[in-house]
Amino acid sequence: MKTQNKHYGGWAAPNIYFLGYAVVVKFGNICIGGLFGIYNARNYSGNHERPPYNDNTIRSVYHVREYDVHKLMHLEELIDVFLSHDWPLSITDYGNWQQLIQQGTLGSKPTAQLLEKLKPSYWFSAHLHCKFTAHVEHEEGGQVTKFLALDKCLPGHKFLQVQYDEEWLAITRKLNCVFPLTFRHEDVGRTKLDMQDCCQRVKSRIEDRGAKPCEFSQTAPPHKPSDSVSNTAFSGSPGNPQTVSFLELLDLLYVP
Repeated sequence: MKTQNKHYGGWAAPNIYFLGYAVVVKFGNICIGGLFGIYNARNYSGNHERPPYNDNTIRSVYHVREYDVHKLMHLEELIDVFLSHDWPLSITDYGNWQQLIQQGTLGSKPTAQLLEKLKPSYWFSAHLHCKFTAHVEHEEGGQVTKFLALDKCLPGHKFLQVQYDEEWLAITRKLNCVFPLTFRHEDVGRTKLDMQDCCQRVKSRIEDRGAKPCEFSQTAPPHKPSDSVSNTAFSGSPGNPQTVSFLELLDLLYVP
């Protein structure tokens, strides 16, 4: 993606927004900050690259710059989510660093400065192409940053992490008895939600099974534009394995 003419961000393609070299944007009521590039001490100062690039500047143009970090260091508002390519330096001190095979210096000093200053609720990074989690407890204000490094989006890689929410599971379990399956009107609003017992039961199940959804499994052949409607008729088991697994987690029966 060509970003040299979008230092301040902008649309790179329909529905794809490039955040820019340093940025804070609002998505609904979520405040998102970001820092573009990889830290390299030799290119940390200045912005000398201009197209057309040579063999050196084609690589240095995506390095982090002190100016952009300096701008972000002036922020006072609460950042909900911060994005960077580099990991903050010493982030491994707050997670299970034994899982990593380390050679040389791991992490970025500029992002470590931003982590200490901004204290976002969440921080996501990439760069090292492996999954890594950490919890940073900041000394001032008792704030905590939950850090997650993401792997490449490739088969067999841990690039996505989804967990069920306990409260939502409890609500789903409690209201399953009034799931409308016909045209008949159900007075759902009158159902009382005494959630304490339900929440405790869900919590116990998650402790036994874990909160991760089951893995994807193909249940139908992929659609081909050349197929007729008659060739796309459903066949096989009516129960999707993911739905069945979800209902088993909540001790609920599958209702077709």
